Amino acid sequence: MRFDPALSRRNALRHMTDALAARGIADNDARFLVLDVLGLTTTELILHGAAPLGEAGARRLGAALKRRLAGEPVARIVGTWEFWGLPFGLAPETLVPRADTETLVEAALGSHPDRRRPLRILDLGTGSGCILVALLSELPNGFGIGVDRSRAALVQARANAVRNGVGERAAFVSADWTSGLSGSFDLVVSNPPYIASATIDGLAVEVRAHDPAAALDGGPDGLDAYRNILRDLTQGTARLAAGGTLAFEVGYDQAETVRRLGAEAGFGDGWIVHDLAGHARVVGFRPD
Repeated sequence: MRFDPALSRRNALRHMTDALAARGIADNDARFLVLDVLGLTTTELILHGAAPLGEAGARRLGAALKRRLAGEPVARIVGTWEFWGLPFGLAPETLVPRADTETLVEAALGSHPDRRRPLRILDLGTGSGCILVALLSELPNGFGIGVDRSRAALVQARANAVRNGVGERAAFVSADWTSGLSGSFDLVVSNPPYIASATIDGLAVEVRAHDPAAALDGGPDGLDAYRNILRDLTQGTARLAAGGTLAFEVGYDQAETVRRLGAEAGFGDGWIVHDLAGHARVVGFRPD
C-alpha cells in the first residue's frame, strides 16, 4: 500500500488500521508503527494529526506497512520493545521480550524480598538481556552475568544494560549454559528454548520466520535445555548458593515435567507460578 504524501497523519493512521484489520492484525500495531515511523509521541499525533505525511513519511510508512502485512512483528520493524517498563533494543539473534516473561522476574524477586541484598545473579540464555536487566533495575546491590551462545545477542544485551543504567553491574559471557563458569549464585534464572523441534514449522509466521531458531528449538520434546542446565548446576563448577533460587520459564504444558526433572536432580519439590492468563509459566526451586 502506498500513502499519498498529502494525506494527514490522522488519516494515515486510519488507513493503516483498516489495512491491518483486514488481515486480523491488532489496532495497536498501526499506532505503534505510525508513531515510530513518523517520530511522534501520542500527544503530538493528537495535537498535530492534521499535518501531512510528506514524501519521506509516506515512503517510510508504506514500507513499514508492507513488512507488517508480510508477517514481520511490529517489534522487529520498530527495533525496540518494552519489558518491565524498560526499553530494549532488538537484534535478529534475540527474541522479542514478552509480557508473559515478566512472571519470571516477579517470581525471582519474590523469592528474595530484601532487595538491598548484594545478590549474585546468573541468567542463562540471556538473549536481549531483558530478564537480567529487569532484575538489576530492582536490585540496586545485585550483580549479574548473562550467558548466551550468540555473540551478536550478547552485544545487544550489553547495549541494553548500558541503556537502562545497569551496565556497571552486568557482565555478558559467550558460553554453552554454565560451561567455563565457576562460583555460586544466589539467583539463577532462565527462559531457555522450550519448543519441541517438530512443532516449530507450525508456529505463527511472526515466530517461525522472524525469531531465532536457536532460541526456540528445545529438542525432540522441548526439554533439552532444562536437562542440560540442571545437569550443569549439579555437575559443573557453577552452583546454586545455599538459600538460592533457581527459576525457569516453561511452556504451557511443561511445568509439572520440569518440576519433576528438578526434583530428580536434587533441587527439591519446587513450585509453580501462573501468569496473568492463568497458564503455568514459571517453575522455581529453592533447595534446603
